[in-house]
Amino acid sequence: MPKLKTPVSELVAKAREAVEEISTQDALKLVDNDSIQFVDLRDIRERQRSGFIPNSFHCPRGMAEFWVDPDSPYFKDIFNEDKKFVFHCASGWRSALTVQTLNEMGFEAAHLKDGFIDWEKSGGPIEQMQEKK
Repeated sequence: MPKLKTPVSELVAKAREAVEEISTQDALKLVDNDSIQFVDLRDIRERQRSGFIPNSFHCPRGMAEFWVDPDSPYFKDIFNEDKKFVFHCASGWRSALTVQTLNEMGFEAAHLKDGFIDWEKSGGPIEQMQEKK
C-alpha cells in the first residue's frame, strides 16, 4: 500500500479551517429561504438511494469547478444567481474540499459541516427522486 504524503483526512481538516461551515441546525432554518441555494455534490446514486434536500441543485463533485466558472464551456447559469450557495455531500468531506477550491477560484460558498447524513438524522426535510415512466 502506498504511503501518502498527505492523507485525505488532513486535507479535509485544513479545508474546514479555511471555509465557512454551516451547522445542520442553522441550515435547517435556511431550507425555505429563497436567497439560499443548496448544492448537492453527491453521486446521482446517493440521491436516488437517500433522497435530497428540497430544491437542492445537483452538481456532481467532479464538475463543480467547471460549472461555476463563467469562462468554462460547462458553466451553469444557476451559479450566476445572486444567492448564497451552500454545498453538501454525505458527511462534509467532499464539500469542504470543493468549497475550499471554489473559494480559491473567487466563488464564494459555504458548506454543510456534517453533510446530508446529519441532515437526515436531524429530521431535515427530504424529497425522493421520481421514478421515470
